[in-house]
Amino acid sequence: MKQATVAELLALALKQPALGERMSLAASGVALAHFNGADFTSDYQPIFDVGVGGVIQSLAASPDSADRFGDEVGFEATLRLVDKEGSPKSLFAAAADDAQLVGLDRLARALHAINFFGAGRSSLLFLNVHERLLKSVKYDHGRHFSEVLLSFGLNPARIVIALPEVAVAHRTFVGYLIKSYQSFGFKVAGNLPNAGQILSVSDMARLDFIKIDTANALRDSVVKPLVGYASRLRIPLIFKNVDDAAQFTMLQQYDVRLVQGKLFSPRKALVLSAQPN
Repeated sequence: MKQATVAELLALALKQPALGERMSLAASGVALAHFNGADFTSDYQPIFDVGVGGVIQSLAASPDSADRFGDEVGFEATLRLVDKEGSPKSLFAAAADDAQLVGLDRLARALHAINFFGAGRSSLLFLNVHERLLKSVKYDHGRHFSEVLLSFGLNPARIVIALPEVAVAHRTFVGYLIKSYQSFGFKVAGNLPNAGQILSVSDMARLDFIKIDTANALRDSVVKPLVGYASRLRIPLIFKNVDDAAQFTMLQQYDVRLVQGKLFSPRKALVLSAQPN
């Protein structure tokens, strides 16, 4: 079955009032979104399985070819403002109320899915959830986005919803969130606020991935026990924010497999180009 292009997915989005009036196709072939006077598109940071031993070669090669080395687990999506200075986080901070925040989040998720799957990627798409959104939506977390994806002909199982640290710190709440998102077909990752939080993971509804900050884990000398405990739980552990080769070298000493960070990203933001029509 032929995979839909960015243009074809965008055409489906244009039929939905909440999306159609806020999205368009750029001359470069990627989808754009428009919100409160700002235009933005998608960037993606790769998550690698370095256990295959190929990623080290990519560090000495052109960063723009990094995705040809190692084993791609997936990509984490972020927003990038177009022709405007500033951080995309300001868009969420400027949301006047919960309804506007929910609308922006849904727009961003649809944008990321269109640009990612329209580019023909075969790996997983990781999407972060804004902590305010979790409180704004009272129940059935994931239902709306699942319906949107299915209307595009896309499989929710290809998407990993990454829960923020503040949510993971609350055992009862995170258990509900995991079950809700998984019930609508998504995979779920939990960003650990600290290494000790992994001890609670086995008591939660089962996460599909665990994420931990590399600098904090190295500083606290907890990489080895984290890797061992995650292995016993049989939950993949991603060390995020790997910013330099020194950090990566230290992680390798403890048989870390999944890594993400600036070190593995192109010097310029990684934008997935669209397939030709």
